[in-house]
Amino acid sequence: MSLVATFLAVAVAALPTGGTHQPSVVVHERFGVSPEDAITYDRSAVPKGSRAVVAQWSNRDGTTTIDLGVKDLEPNRTYGAHIHTEPCGAKPEDAGPHYQNRVDPVQPSVDPAYANRKNEVWLDFTTDAGGDAASRSTVDWRFRTGQARSVIIHEHATMTHPGHAGTAGARLACITVPFD
Repeated sequence: MSLVATFLAVAVAALPTGGTHQPSVVVHERFGVSPEDAITYDRSAVPKGSRAVVAQWSNRDGTTTIDLGVKDLEPNRTYGAHIHTEPCGAKPEDAGPHYQNRVDPVQPSVDPAYANRKNEVWLDFTTDAGGDAASRSTVDWRFRTGQARSVIIHEHATMTHPGHAGTAGARLACITVPFD
């Protein structure tokens, strides 16, 4: 069974609505193999050829679930991961800030009133000995059309304290995703 098929089978079984509906968005990418692929900015942490799957589920109860699966990253390491507002680009900052349901008027947002797991999509994960991991986040809202455009994998777990809330270090890799 392919990485995508295995990932989706596990994801469907664990949906918060208990349903078996299909994801509204699925992206499966390799990092840095061709110009059309996902981008890796740090090849030691996210090696060329490693893979990612992102799926968005628009649940019947009005919530949104995002699943992230990765394969062949640096083993036994904790990464941060968030949805960002712009597609990936040549530079890590091209992906813009974190997508926020209620947008902080002060950017970059480090206020825990805005930079938190209920107002943003946080997908932090820790890889196993083979460099594989999966993460899930469910939020009580839907994305605004065209305003959520990528997933960034960050250097470390997301911080939560004032002045640093939502930060997770350097941007290591990016996957462009057409969230709806």
